[in-house]
Amino acid sequence: MARAGLSVRVYERASTIGGGARTAEVTLPGFRHDICSAVHPLALSSGFFRSFRLPERMRLAVPEISFGHPLDGGRAAIAFRDLDRTADGLGPDGSAYRRLMEPLVRRADEVAQFTGSSLVRLPAHPVAAALFGLRALEQGSPLWNLRFSDDVAPAMLSGVAAHSILPMPSLGTAGAALSLGVQAHARGWPVPIGGSQAIVDALVADLLEHGGEVVTDAEVRQLDDVRPAQAVLLDVAPANLARIAGRELPRRYLAALRRFRYGNAVAKTDFALSGPVPWTNELLRHAPTVHVGGTRAEIAAAEREVAAGRHSASPYVLVSQPSIVDEGRAPAGGHVLWAYTHVPSGSTLDQTEVITRQIERFAPGFRDLVLGSASRTATEYESYDPNYIGGDIAAGAATLRQLIVRPTLSLDPWSTPARGVYLCSSSTPPGPGVHGLSGWYAARRALATVFGIRTPPSLAPRPTRTES
Repeated sequence: MARAGLSVRVYERASTIGGGARTAEVTLPGFRHDICSAVHPLALSSGFFRSFRLPERMRLAVPEISFGHPLDGGRAAIAFRDLDRTADGLGPDGSAYRRLMEPLVRRADEVAQFTGSSLVRLPAHPVAAALFGLRALEQGSPLWNLRFSDDVAPAMLSGVAAHSILPMPSLGTAGAALSLGVQAHARGWPVPIGGSQAIVDALVADLLEHGGEVVTDAEVRQLDDVRPAQAVLLDVAPANLARIAGRELPRRYLAALRRFRYGNAVAKTDFALSGPVPWTNELLRHAPTVHVGGTRAEIAAAEREVAAGRHSASPYVLVSQPSIVDEGRAPAGGHVLWAYTHVPSGSTLDQTEVITRQIERFAPGFRDLVLGSASRTATEYESYDPNYIGGDIAAGAATLRQLIVRPTLSLDPWSTPARGVYLCSSSTPPGPGVHGLSGWYAARRALATVFGIRTPPSLAPRPTRTES
């Protein structure tokens, strides 16, 4: 909107901007941890970031291994960017995995466009959508093991599916496994050098360059706080949209916002380590992302426990070890480890010991490396960011229904009935993830409907001037 020549002011409740993409020292001096998001599978595939040319504005490390998945006995599934190499390491299920993923990997950009848009609209690439949909039906149903004979490939798929924080198998978990898995083999899962904050800093720099303004320590409690702005874009959960703009929203829309369901939560622990994690499988020591939880059956059982409102004694743990590709994140010889597990909404339990025990299962001696740690419970995450209702970092359960009705069933879910008010959070399509698309779509609607600007401005960096 600033690039379109408008006067833009961003209000941030916290003292630093970034939301779910902040980086800070939270354990010991010199150890820089990502507060929420850490690895970014969508940074190279998002239509917004591609238009913004994110890699030209900051450094992204794209490792050879996108993610790994340990199993007992030193076995592991390794997702290389090279699909063939990945399949070769999956034993008897390598060919089956290749047949599942290859048609989608060949159409990775089309898949990204399909999964990165509203599911209410007709897909721009129907063949890619059909191939994706058929595979999601398989992996989201009790038939999900039909093509496999071993446990390594199914475990690897389940580790990615669990990003959705849903019971499995389901269409929501299958969609997450396929969409994120495709990018693992197509463009890779990049790690921002300097932490996730570097992405936010690049966005803010462009905003300021085009005349925008950022105001921190400024919580917006009602629309009057930002009036007389002609357009207001709210990056909030539906519950907070109702609180801020409720007086200008009709009862039917408010009722729809109240029907919107939030998902289960995360509890996270950051570790400062004296050395690299001693994974039993050597290849995992080169994987910035590791999905810990054992077999497909074990992960599914853990996620069912959480969905039933219980804490799993053997949970799924999502681990990121960014300092293996970004040495500046820790003092010489040290490493940072980012790890969260899934818990029931509103949980107040610290999961540090449970997380440590699960990592130790596949990396004996991990506990001895811990110099310091800092944890956040689900309720503390909501205190950190009130849009994480009950600790739900997805700002709404990412079920198939709620990916369609997000937060209402509409061809234009970013526009609200209040004049000039738009919703641009992960509670709108395409849903959770660091992709910038929800804000991009909302801004384009505001430009068109409020200001009559129907051709969006270029987001590319300004050409660098050269002197003769």
